[in-house]
Amino acid sequence: MIAILALAAGLQATAINWDALAPLPYRAPPLVTPEMQALVAREARANKCPGAGGEIRVDVAVLVDEAGGIRTTVPRAIKCAPVEQYAAALVAGFARGNLLPRMAAGEQWYRTSLTFPLPK
Repeated sequence: MIAILALAAGLQATAINWDALAPLPYRAPPLVTPEMQALVAREARANKCPGAGGEIRVDVAVLVDEAGGIRTTVPRAIKCAPVEQYAAALVAGFARGNLLPRMAAGEQWYRTSLTFPLPK
């Protein structure tokens, strides 16, 4: 667990080339529920997070191991740490048992994003 946290911290310190990462191969696309949206809206208000265009989008890098398991998730910084971490945790949950079979022999990084509309 400590090694995974160190890996995630190291990735956050170095620039991730988000455009170079393949999209996360979900079997079924994740569903962001109204409850999830409400939690993000509350956190965004409480932490004075930027919400351009009435929504918050969080990109997340996902490390998938050779067996298709989720090793770690790393959110892209958006100046709203609680929402970043929540999105990373949601992505990990959405991906568990919900990925298409891969041809990769080892670990591979992917990208995905979650968008949360903010009430006006």
